[in-house]
Amino acid sequence: MPNLLVITHPEVTIDPDIPITDWRLSAMGRRRATHFAATGVLTDVTRIWSSTEQKARDTAEILSVPRNLPIDHSPGLGENDRSATGFLPREEFEAAADAFFARPEASFRGWETAAEAQRRIHATVSAIVEAHEGKDLAIVTHGAVATLLWCAFSNCLIDRNYDQPSQGHYWLADLLTLRPQTGWLAMA
Repeated sequence: MPNLLVITHPEVTIDPDIPITDWRLSAMGRRRATHFAATGVLTDVTRIWSSTEQKARDTAEILSVPRNLPIDHSPGLGENDRSATGFLPREEFEAAADAFFARPEASFRGWETAAEAQRRIHATVSAIVEAHEGKDLAIVTHGAVATLLWCAFSNCLIDRNYDQPSQGHYWLADLLTLRPQTGWLAMA
């Protein structure tokens, strides 16, 4: 039975002077992705799709190397659009994320709503899966939208309680039914 692997990028180098979409993986993030790429989790993956954001692209490139896997990119796999506020210090960001998940139909200070982001990621992944030919499929994306996708595929209400514990996690779903088989698992 083929699987869908929904993977979030690991740690990034945070720089308030660079757009969030252009942040790169940190040295720790690169190490974790390299270690994960060498595990057996990706053995049956035949294609990787990635968000167009740099940190996801970096992750997908690292994951593709051991098996020389093809990578495709889609802006529909991007994180929820937070460009209205840009970088927020950690405490402010956590409060904003709480609000984002707690009120899915409301925009936090101009952010894309959780409901909008969920519809976008669901439609994008569904289209990718429908066109996929091969064994396992890996999607490299971001924490909030991966959580929203897990909620949609699990028929759960949007709730931050389902959010990943930290960057660099993944979950598995049956590729045919899209029903999640796991919660969040640590990349390495």
